[in-house]
Amino acid sequence: MKKQKILIADDEPLARERLRRLVEGLPEYQICGEASDGDATLARVAELQPDILLLDIRMPGMDGMEVATRLSQLDNPPAIIFCTAYDSYAIQAFDVQAAAYLLKPVRKSALEEALARAGRVNRVQLHAISGMAATNTTPPSQPLEGQMSVRTHRGTELIDIAGIHYCQADQKYVTIHHTRGETVSDYTLKDLENAYPQQLLRIHRNTLVGVRFIQALKRAPEGHNLVLLRDGLGELQVSRRHASSVRQWLQGQQPG
Repeated sequence: MKKQKILIADDEPLARERLRRLVEGLPEYQICGEASDGDATLARVAELQPDILLLDIRMPGMDGMEVATRLSQLDNPPAIIFCTAYDSYAIQAFDVQAAAYLLKPVRKSALEEALARAGRVNRVQLHAISGMAATNTTPPSQPLEGQMSVRTHRGTELIDIAGIHYCQADQKYVTIHHTRGETVSDYTLKDLENAYPQQLLRIHRNTLVGVRFIQALKRAPEGHNLVLLRDGLGELQVSRRHASSVRQWLQGQQPG
């Protein structure tokens, strides 16, 4: 049976070490990484894709509640177990759908029970996702690819890769348009194109488009090509240089 991956997020090294020792005594789980503040936690979630997050609440910068709130907006977040010295956040923990709320010092039996509960939460989530896919009448989309972490003026933000509509470059910044809005990043289009070649397709020197949102390629009255996006998301101009790659991608989606 595949071990479930656990990320530990706590600003106290001794607290992280204690949790690591407790988890290492449980054969069904493995530690995939650690983080010491909120921004680092979001970045590590995007990088490591843990099944379960052991999360402290009072940390430097973004606290654990804010981390949990941002994670709860994702399509496929890790199950969250709060591990804290404070009992005053329990109601808020319920609001962000935490699987468990443990008070420090965390006991092994309590952690084991919480991890089992968290595993059940994630299995329910996965069942719901697969059920939605089975009843979806739109063309099949890419599977859940995880998240991208982006540093913004508000701190670190996580974006579902499968939810990216398109990315457009404007001078030195790239704006990522996605299902939850727009995010300005300092990634280059080349960075994104290289990192997600199966999910993002170049259609113009200043534009990448999320392939799961491509509906058709059409010619405008003025003679240039346009990509028509699904779900009424509009049209994007396609350069002459990249029109053939869009056609090839569309042809590859045609049934056998």
